[in-house]
Formats: sequence, C-alpha cells, structure tokens
Amino acid sequence: MCGLLGFLTAQTATTPDGRTVETTAAQVYEALHCQRHRGPDEKGTWNDDRMIFGFNRLSIIDIEHSHQPLRWGPPENRQRYALTFNGEIYNYLELREELKAEHGAEFGEEPMFLTEGDSEAIAAAFHYWGAEACKRLRGMFAFAIWDTEQDRLFIARDPFGIKPLFLATGPGGTAFASEKKSLLELLPALELSDELDPRALEHYTVLQYVPEPETLHKNIRRLESGCYAWIRPGVAPSFTRYFDPKFRVVPFAKDGEVTAHTPTTNPRPATQRPNTAANRYREIAEALEDSVAKHMRADVTVGSFLSGGIDSTAIAALAIRHNPNLLTFTSAFERQGYSEADVAAETAEAIGAKHFIRMVSPEDFAGAIPEIVWYLDEPVADPALVPLYFVAKEARKHVKVVLSGEGADELFGGYTIYREPLSLKPFEYLPKGVRKLAGKLSDRIPEGTRGKSLLHRGSLKLEDRYYGNARSFNDAQLRSVLRDFRPEWTHQDVTGPIYGVQDRGMDPVARMQHLDLFTWLRGDILVKADKMTMANSLELRVPFLDNEVFKVAEKIPFEQKITKDTTKYALRQALDGIVPPHVLHRAKLGFPVPLRHWLRGPELFDWAREQITESGTDHLLDKAAVMTMLEAHRAGPIDHSRRLWTLLIFMVWHGIFVEHRIKPDIQEPVYPVNL
Repeated sequence: MCGLLGFLTAQTATTPDGRTVETTAAQVYEALHCQRHRGPDEKGTWNDDRMIFGFNRLSIIDIEHSHQPLRWGPPENRQRYALTFNGEIYNYLELREELKAEHGAEFGEEPMFLTEGDSEAIAAAFHYWGAEACKRLRGMFAFAIWDTEQDRLFIARDPFGIKPLFLATGPGGTAFASEKKSLLELLPALELSDELDPRALEHYTVLQYVPEPETLHKNIRRLESGCYAWIRPGVAPSFTRYFDPKFRVVPFAKDGEVTAHTPTTNPRPATQRPNTAANRYREIAEALEDSVAKHMRADVTVGSFLSGGIDSTAIAALAIRHNPNLLTFTSAFERQGYSEADVAAETAEAIGAKHFIRMVSPEDFAGAIPEIVWYLDEPVADPALVPLYFVAKEARKHVKVVLSGEGADELFGGYTIYREPLSLKPFEYLPKGVRKLAGKLSDRIPEGTRGKSLLHRGSLKLEDRYYGNARSFNDAQLRSVLRDFRPEWTHQDVTGPIYGVQDRGMDPVARMQHLDLFTWLRGDILVKADKMTMANSLELRVPFLDNEVFKVAEKIPFEQKITKDTTKYALRQALDGIVPPHVLHRAKLGFPVPLRHWLRGPELFDWAREQITESGTDHLLDKAAVMTMLEAHRAGPIDHSRRLWTLLIFMVWHGIFVEHRIKPDIQEPVYPVNL
C-alpha cells in the first residue's frame, strides 16, 4: 500500500520553454510530498530519457527489500521493465511458484526473483502473459510498467477499484498518480489548465460523489476500475476493460433443512456438489474463509475494523483464526441511537479479540473536516467518512494493516433499498397509463407527505428511478442552488451506459447490484475507505471484494438475497456458526452520524453558516438559496441535512483546492515502528 506518481514525456528534446526531462523529474520529486501520508517509510525515484517514476512506500511485505521503483526483466535484459505499484497481490506466492515452474529454467543458475515480495510477481506476469496478467492477479492494485525496449507504458487498476489512479494527458505528456493533488502540481508541465468541470459538479450534487472517470478538474480523469491502458509517448492512451462483473444467476435446487456451516479441512470441490442451497452456503463460507486467509498475508501486524454489523464481524471472526491476538477497532458518537460501540465490544469479547473504541465528539467532527477534505482529493458527501477517519487514526497507533467489510452489501444484497422491488411489485400489474397517472398524482402531493415517494417511484421503470444508494437533489432543488443548471446533464449520463449493457434476464436486485458496483461502491465506499485509512498511513484490505468471493456471489438468486424480513439472506445462512448469534440477524446500521441533529443545533449550525458566508463559490452556487435551506432545516420538519452536507463539503473543497483560502493543518506522519 503506497503512493505512485509517473510522468511520460511527449518528447525527449528540450521543450520551447527550456524544460528537459531532468527538470520535469525534479518536479515529480517535489510533487511526491502531496502523498507522503500514503508511504512514509521510503521515497524513491527513477527515470530514463522519457519515463519518470516517483514512489512513496508503506512497507508491508518483504520490508527490507522490494524497494520501488523496481526493475525486473528476463535473462536477456534483467533491467527491461521499471514498475511502480500501489496495493497488495494476495496470491503472489502462488504466482511466483507458477512462473518459476513455467519459466524458471530460462534463468539457469540465476534466480528469477531477487526479492520475496509481490511487485516482481506483477512484472514477471506481465512479461509472460501480457495484459492478461491483470485477470490472474488476486488483490487490490494500481500499477504502472514501463517497457524500456519498446518505449511503451502499461497502467492497470484492480477489478473493483479499491486503489485509485488519476490520469492527465496534455501536449507535454501523460502523468498519473495515486493522489490528484500531485497531478495538480504537474499540470503546468503537461501544458494543461486547472479548469473545473461543470458537468462533474452537477453529477456530484446529485450523487454525492464524482462518478468515474470524471473528476472536478476537466483535465484530470481516473482510470476506471477493472481497466488497463497502453500509452506511448505523444499518443493518447488506449483503454480496455478486462473485468466486467455480471450477476449470472444459477437457481438453487431444492433441498432439506439448512444446517449451520461447519468448516472442513477436505471439502468436496464445489463443482462436484449438487446445486442445493446448503451446498451454496458452504461454498460462500469457504470462499470467504480462503479470502480472509490470503488477506492476512503480511510481514506486519494485521488488525480489523469491527462495527455491530455482520460484514465486519464475519471478517474479524475469520481473521482471529489466523491471529489469536487480533486487535479490533470501532468508532462511535455519544448521542443515543448513533453508536454501535456496545455491540462491537460484545462481539469482540465473543470472538476473543482485544478491542479499542474511539469516541468522536462534535468538536472532533467539525475540526477535522478541512483536513479530511484535503485527503479526499475529490468531494465525497458521505458523513460516515469522518468517524472512519478517526477509527483509522486510532488503529494506526497499534497496527499497520486492517481488514474491513466493504463490498458485502453490493455482492450479497445488503442494502435496504434492494428490497424496493418487493414493495413496488404491485405496480408492475398496473397498465402503463395508470402508472403514469400515479406519477402525476405524486407531483401534486406536498413534499414530506407519506406515500408521495412510493407513488412516484412506483410509476417509474428501474432505469429511471434507481441511480444508486445516494439520492440528493431533484431537478427543482438543483435549479434553485446551481448557477449553471443544465437539465440535459442528469444521472443518466452515468447510469445509462451501465444499464445499457445489462442482461435483461437479470432480476431487478441483480441489476441494482450491478449498477452499484460501478457507481456507489467505487465512487463513495471505496474512495472513503482508501482515503481515510491512507490519510493515517494505514493499509485497509477488503476480503469481500475478492475474485473468488465474487464468483460465488454472482450466482445467488433473488430470493436468496432479499426476503420480506431480511437482506443478505444467503450470506447470513453461510455465516451461521461463524458470526456470533447476537449479530447474525441484526439489521444494518454502518457508521451512523447525527448530522440532522447537529445541523439544527450548536454543534454544526454556526459552522455551516460560516462556510456558506465565507465561501467563494458565488459564481457556482446561489449562496442565498443555500442559506435559506439551512434556516429551513433548523426550523424543521423538513430534513435538508444530506443536501446541505453535499454543498458544504463542496464549499470546503473549493476553499482548499481552488480559492486556496482554507489551509488544512497537515502534519508529517510519524508512527510507531515494528508494528
């Protein structure tokens, strides 16, 4: 887990302004400071006459070696490739053995690998398997490989988008980085402006995050999850999607009563078992057990986040089998109804883990926002990232790596909104004209009236009503706050292409899950997970988002995901006997934040008013309308908290990255050694 930075120059000759590769390399070296928190252990650079690599390392595997940028090559040229890599490859040991078995003889008496880490495995896999190597890597990654013989660059990102990779291409060349802040410093060398993207802003206000591949800067984009790109000097990148997750449902055969899962050392291969529910539950549990075992590979201590929910509990319960001294961490608020601390502590005691709790006060919350937004790079209006930031800060005092439960909801059907097709089922039997009439009727019902939303959503097709877990502004509300509202820029810019490639045979929940994999998961969940942990130089690993776990999750039928009583039904059945009973059937809570209350009271109201007053976003937002919204929220009963938070976070972001008015107090990371 680290931070990478690269610059591929468009030409080797000196540019008209006198800039050379050497001067650009010096700029790259300086830009590394923006991502120092991602890798405080080492700083490395390398360049030839075209390619410049910079690297900040957080040492996790093969700590004394595996320095980056790393060089590797076949026997005829051991220095052919230069590599920078952010992430972890959990099957690197198996890949190294496979590569040595197939090609080790070519090296004669010379060792094929000079380190014990996973970076060389990537370089060797790329040499022998080309771009197909991406499909064989089991892990989280963003990496770049420069081929010194063919003068071409290969960049790739993991299947689900766990690790970030920003990209900018201009007349001066192509640059890429783990942190957008570093690219902002290199825009002049690329001969690019730092102009904002108004369409990305409109998408952000609706979705509460900036969807891939966009960023709020027009000239900086992201390499999408599950994609790779070939780049040659002076040529635009060529992108390819290598991983396209689809839910291909295989209905269960009927079987008898389901019993609790009990692990077995010699299970019957899944391909040889009858396709019954009981066997599928076993298959889920075994895949998750194997994933956690692989994710525990490290040369430092691995801990685990632990909330009161089933996802993190499952991960911790499996992790403690590999580390009996497992440390677990949670954060909480003191306000009644906004804390899972007691449940998490009970769970830690049940599985035998040593547990740590970080309480977050309103003062902590407000005081950390500028720093958090700086670390985010892009605004994400999810208040849950604040307690995540604080629990990561606490965890880093004790461990260097943590496991977490992200991805379970998207893979196994865990969001309450996934039950919507059940509640809207009666509308499917109505004639189109009647459904249309229901929609018109809902428009006349006052905002906040019970039943209004049901009528409105029941009148729409899935593609029109569902655009992910985030629901913020409607068109009328957007028009009131955005100076340059464009009705033609809608969420369908983002969701339309995703719905367009779906198999129409997929059930509605599978279609919602598929959409969330490309929107909410990689736009919100994984961004806040990566940014808030790396802000504290802490590596976060997510065993649910594993190739092999997805292979079993993609086959689960509708009725095994969502029932009238629960979500993630199949996963809960699979975890019976692994997760303590007090958690197994508990409703999802997550990291709840008392935002609605705090924006009405002394905790955040004055802070919010100050942000609106001082913000230099008058040309983008109608600040008077935003202030009216804040006052209306305080008066109640209408809840504007999420809409307000979306705008407030953007104002803070703008104050940091555009106005340079807000200057967060970013400290050089200093952490305990030998964790």
